[in-house]
Amino acid sequence: MAAVDDLDLEREGRGGMRRWLPRLMIAVVVLLLVYYLGGAWWVHKIDDDPTFTPPQTTAGGSYSVDMAAALIDREVNVNGWPANDPFFMPGAILDNMPNYQTGMIYALSRFAIELSDQLGRSRGSSSIDPDLDRAAGLLKYPGNIWIFDLSRSWAPTASSESQYREARRALLEFNKRLAAQQATFDIRADNLIATLDRFNSDLGAMSGTIDDHLNNNSGGLINFQVDDIFYQTKGRLYGYYMIIKALGVDFQSVIKERNLESVWNQMLSGAEQAATQQPWVVLNGGPSSQFIPSHLATQGFLLLRLRTQLREISNVLQK
Repeated sequence: MAAVDDLDLEREGRGGMRRWLPRLMIAVVVLLLVYYLGGAWWVHKIDDDPTFTPPQTTAGGSYSVDMAAALIDREVNVNGWPANDPFFMPGAILDNMPNYQTGMIYALSRFAIELSDQLGRSRGSSSIDPDLDRAAGLLKYPGNIWIFDLSRSWAPTASSESQYREARRALLEFNKRLAAQQATFDIRADNLIATLDRFNSDLGAMSGTIDDHLNNNSGGLINFQVDDIFYQTKGRLYGYYMIIKALGVDFQSVIKERNLESVWNQMLSGAEQAATQQPWVVLNGGPSSQFIPSHLATQGFLLLRLRTQLREISNVLQK
């Protein structure tokens, strides 16, 4: 009799487990959805504030260097850096914000290269500033490296954020030395021309990427590349816009001397419009689509207009 009772209890236990197991699995799935979707919504931020200014500036230093350092600080330390989040963090499912941020860091990397090659040297034959050289190298670091990169080694490695923080410190150290007249920031028209031309060339490469997508992959309602290209380009456009606006402060005397104020302000207005586009959903319509817009085509037009304006400024500066 006792054996029968034990068997009945065992059957009831199994039946209860079979009833509760699906509920438990549903609860786990719901919790994961809330964790990932809610967490990603909380983390996600496309910070394209055109009025952003460095919280602190270095008296006697370069305003554009302070701007670059402030943008790095904002994106890495304030907004967070989900581009290298591992799979167990909600930011790992984001793609627009990481593409935007890595695009911006790429623009700042180009600026750091121009600082070390042109702006931070008296002439081409002078030595490269060590802080600027360090910043330029660190900003080239890939944006998707976490504290472990198992494709290379099982040992811990330098994360993307740590490299970018070091680049920021190098830029600020350069500015301190510049304020103390122990470094060079050469304000000459030819240096401004060279810097704007390099920015323009990089935007030309992005224009080519947009053109290739519009020719070969546009027109489908669902496309998983269009928003990546859009936000990568947007990040570069915003980074260049903020740096060019800051260069206008550093090179104010050159701009005034060449009577460029009106043309310069017009270019900045076009750059701001190109950099602050932020549709709710990036649609992949063809350039001649009747019903589905092509946000990439619109971005490409604004980018090309900005390139034309930059060339116009370079032409005036050369005279």
